[in-house]
Amino acid sequence: MKAIKFQQSLFVPTTVVLVIVAWLVLFWWEQSPYSHYILHGPTASHGMHHHGPVSPAVAMYLLGWMLMCIAMMLPTTLPLIRLFHRIAAARTDRWLLVSLLIFGYLLVWLLFGVVVHLAQWAITQYLFGHSGMRENAWLFSAGLLITAGAFQFSQLKYKCLDKCRTPLSFVMSYWRGSHYYRQAWLLGLHHGLYCVGCCWALMLLMFAVGTGSVAWMLLLGAIMAIEKNVSWGKLIAKPVGTILLLWGSGLIIQNI
Repeated sequence: MKAIKFQQSLFVPTTVVLVIVAWLVLFWWEQSPYSHYILHGPTASHGMHHHGPVSPAVAMYLLGWMLMCIAMMLPTTLPLIRLFHRIAAARTDRWLLVSLLIFGYLLVWLLFGVVVHLAQWAITQYLFGHSGMRENAWLFSAGLLITAGAFQFSQLKYKCLDKCRTPLSFVMSYWRGSHYYRQAWLLGLHHGLYCVGCCWALMLLMFAVGTGSVAWMLLLGAIMAIEKNVSWGKLIAKPVGTILLLWGSGLIIQNI
């Protein structure tokens, strides 16, 4: 019993350390000569434009994306992970089960990052061209801001958000107590899908501004964490959406 309590007390600090390390690496990366690999703004795809959608540069891009997901998204799903750890606390392989859940969750976000990367490369390569992308960066940013703002009012947003805000019922829906490793993996995958479902538009705002700054990541991460985990979190969705719609509309008015 003491060993179980010790493992439970160790779990949260370990997860917090993982998140803090991800933030510190991102901060260092932003200050380094390789910062362009985490710059997701509309004019930040110069390297991918020249190297194509599959290259060593893409591996660096996806590594940066995964660090962002650990730093920004893992804290938002901590209540579910902590609950699952408590449910599996009596098992000797509980850390493996929790790891499978986390890996499944992050895999969904990684696949989302791959899709976004391919879309960004295609837009840069075929729609605008790199020089045209620089000239029309405001249009790209305005489109993302308006899309994210409009999604804040959608029913899909709230259906996925409701799933993410009820970790106990979510675990009970997917944890049957047999085929443990498979179910832990699938639990992470399903939670990742719902998390992408409610947060994908806000994550795309990483591409709406010409910076991959840690401050911008912190702001977006805080908004998503509040929406998912704070009792009044759903109340900020529409005000945030209104701000994004006004911001995007302002860019259009400013440039036409």
